[in-house]
Amino acid sequence: MPRPTLPRPWQHWTPNEQLGVLNGWLVLLGEGFMNVAIVMAGFAAKLGAPNAVIGLLPAIAQGGWMLPQLYVASRARPLTHKLPLYRSAATVRTVTYLIMVACAAFLTDWPALCLTVFLIAMMINALASGVSGLPWLEVVSKTVPSERRAWFFGTRNLYGGLLAFASGLGVRWILGSDLGFPYNYALIFLLGTLAFTAGYAIFGRVDEPADKPLPPANFREELRSIPDSLADPALRAFLNVRLLLAFAAVGEPFYAVYALRDLGYPALSLGTFVMATTAAAPLSNVGWQRLAERKGSRRILRYAAAFAALAPLTALLAGHFGWPPVAYGLVFVLSSVAVQGFNLGHTNHLLNISPEGQRSRYIGTLNTLVGVALFAPVLGGLVADRWGYTPLFVGSALLYLLAWQACSFLRRDA
Repeated sequence: MPRPTLPRPWQHWTPNEQLGVLNGWLVLLGEGFMNVAIVMAGFAAKLGAPNAVIGLLPAIAQGGWMLPQLYVASRARPLTHKLPLYRSAATVRTVTYLIMVACAAFLTDWPALCLTVFLIAMMINALASGVSGLPWLEVVSKTVPSERRAWFFGTRNLYGGLLAFASGLGVRWILGSDLGFPYNYALIFLLGTLAFTAGYAIFGRVDEPADKPLPPANFREELRSIPDSLADPALRAFLNVRLLLAFAAVGEPFYAVYALRDLGYPALSLGTFVMATTAAAPLSNVGWQRLAERKGSRRILRYAAAFAALAPLTALLAGHFGWPPVAYGLVFVLSSVAVQGFNLGHTNHLLNISPEGQRSRYIGTLNTLVGVALFAPVLGGLVADRWGYTPLFVGSALLYLLAWQACSFLRRDA
């Protein structure tokens, strides 16, 4: 494949590229404060939630994002501009984040009610995120040339990861401070809300080129189009990989909970885990970006699956040998390296295999089908409640290895 052009100095990037990168930095900062698998899982564990409920948190966040994609594709198809849809969904997300802050501040004396309202707010937030996700990808595909996308996403993730590392320091400081539960979590969630809201507002200022008008579609037509889309062997192979990776992630929400409940680590360790996650992200992005230049998204996904398989096995080793919290952070380093590879590889590969004029349909088809599988962590929680974390982590590692093998059937980047 041809080598992409080197990134230009910041002042020579287009205004749309600058806004897209700033959006990524602020969103990653917010994700550091409101990390689902670490901070939110720790909050739920503090409220005494069972593992099945804790497994529901990432299932809602990720599955809820993907499930409405096919419906959104049908609604967005005739729109010449997708940003108004993005802005509306972003407003809903901001409101739900504020509800989460209020839950942490005022409802923790009633744990069942607090968890119920918190989960409902998360669900609405995730669905709104799914509504905004497809317009976001469409706008990026129109404003960032294909030869610059690896650099665009790499730059977003590199410096955004540094900001997220700072949020990990903040989480550790807040949880180790004299500010007691639940106000420590309420403050963490509020800081994340501010970062997210600013990021959404910045991307809403992008100058979006108009699309060619397409005939309107409806949801039933999009459902009937799934077999036609899956007739493309490139999309079918990518779907197989994404499904395996979704089921393999059953153990991810429980790395932090395992550390708190079984290994007895203090709550401020969650800040250490966020720091480990976010420190690995910018460093690994440098390597993933170079790999994207030379080998393409197929190789990225295969390497990322290998890193992901090591994370649950490392968690078991840490528990067996009694590692301290800092050493246990290696679990989150491995997971973070894998996630960064998946983020870059998934997006690039999907945009590369999607034909012009069919991009929304391909994105909607893939994300809707994968979204159902992303509720697998709920099953993981049931396994953990019944048999413990060992079979859960071993099964997760085996599924990642199957995904690694399935990556060999992906189409090579042109």
